[in-house]
Amino acid sequence: MYRRADARLQHPTLLADMPYRDSYGPGFAGPRLTPWVRRLMIALTAVFLALFVTDDLLGLSLTPKLVLVPSLLARQPWSLLTFPFVLREPLGLLFTLLTLFFFGGTLEDRWGGRGFLKFCAAAAAGSALLALVLAVGSRMSQVPVMGFTGVIYGLLLALAMFWPDMEISIFGIIPVKAKWLALFSAAIGFILSVQRGGFGLAHLGAFGTAFLYLKSPWAPHAWGDVPAPRAVKRQPKAVVQWVGKKDAPAAPAAPRPISGPPRSARAERELLDDVDRILDKISAEGLAALSDDERKRLDEVSRRYRTN
Repeated sequence: MYRRADARLQHPTLLADMPYRDSYGPGFAGPRLTPWVRRLMIALTAVFLALFVTDDLLGLSLTPKLVLVPSLLARQPWSLLTFPFVLREPLGLLFTLLTLFFFGGTLEDRWGGRGFLKFCAAAAAGSALLALVLAVGSRMSQVPVMGFTGVIYGLLLALAMFWPDMEISIFGIIPVKAKWLALFSAAIGFILSVQRGGFGLAHLGAFGTAFLYLKSPWAPHAWGDVPAPRAVKRQPKAVVQWVGKKDAPAAPAAPRPISGPPRSARAERELLDDVDRILDKISAEGLAALSDDERKRLDEVSRRYRTN
């Protein structure tokens, strides 16, 4: 069994590419319900149902206190955190949940839970930022901003940047490349926003923010990406004057590769068996099922083999 793991580890790029190649090949290979995607879907549905009860059934009018209205930001600063979760239209909720279900899991697999949440927060912040900019000296200061649309735009842009030629089947019959889907979504979003008097226009700010964030040093990196080893400067060979075989200095010992302490053959087999078990777990359950110790184990072994 350990021979298969050894073959994979001899090519560390297989480990680096596994999170997304396991989910996307030439086309879409199916959705992946990862932990944070599932939690977001539950949270969005719960808020939708709660607002339906409080506003539609009880008439408490809680929604205006949760949406982002630029002119009311000083009185409702918490709206910067709550506005993405306010969805009042069933079709809008359905579209959001489907997009998260089909595409969010793959990005969470690529970045990990923390990186995925940071990216969603950055995309939502882009919506809020553009809303505040558009509100300066205009009637847009009274336009409420709400919904998860900005985050959805950010996720589509990330898919287009990582897999631009990946084909996505719209309604299961119309194949569209990811780059064109992101562009088409931006155009449709702009047209609908203008027709509705600017409502939702701020969400387009998520495209710019998501792009800048992915290009910044703070962008989430794919788990398993190991930086290439630094080139070691070769020291010039010392010239030793010949003084005879008996008195000649001993040749310096060759430096050992930086690969950790030497391991016995049995320990090496146990290590590769453990790695093979982890790789099988990834193939069966996905990267999100790995524990932190298992991720560190793969990362450590990948670095060691790449160094060699």
